[in-house]
Amino acid sequence: MRKSVKLAATAVILLLLGLLLYRFYVIPKVLYPTKYSDFVERYSEEYELEETVVYAVIKAESGFDASDRSRTGARGLMQIMPETGEWAADLMGMSEYDSEMLYDPETNIHIGCWYLRYLLDMYESNLPTALAAYNAGLGNVSKWLVNPEYSKDGENLDSVPYTETDGYVKKTLKYMEKYEKYHEEL
Repeated sequence: MRKSVKLAATAVILLLLGLLLYRFYVIPKVLYPTKYSDFVERYSEEYELEETVVYAVIKAESGFDASDRSRTGARGLMQIMPETGEWAADLMGMSEYDSEMLYDPETNIHIGCWYLRYLLDMYESNLPTALAAYNAGLGNVSKWLVNPEYSKDGENLDSVPYTETDGYVKKTLKYMEKYEKYHEEL
């Protein structure tokens, strides 16, 4: 009888430990993946970005689907518009660029990281404003920054008039926090 009680108690403890491991390790790693880590690491370092920002943008933009195409035509992991990709590739000196290359994970992450750095430099490292520009475009954010309804100081957005963009910024920042929490190695 004693032996079976010990065995049952051990089984319950092991089951609980397994459930805890699954809940606090496996599920977060599945919900917040780090696919394409070689490219994310390489281009995050090259453009002085936190890897958590890049992973958060990829998760928010495409859910890590390299073949994703939005209703507006944005392509690949970081959902880059063909025109933005062409403009960035030209400034980056990518002479062999073609918009179909945006479906290639390495090319997409390379251009996406370059563009994020460009936006962060433009907006003096203000991540929410840079993310708003990444989603809604530079022209829209420029208009919002000169409108006191959306920006008190002309440098930081206090509110975002586009519901989709406001949600995108909040979601991406939340994903970034989750990546920081669940992937301490980043």
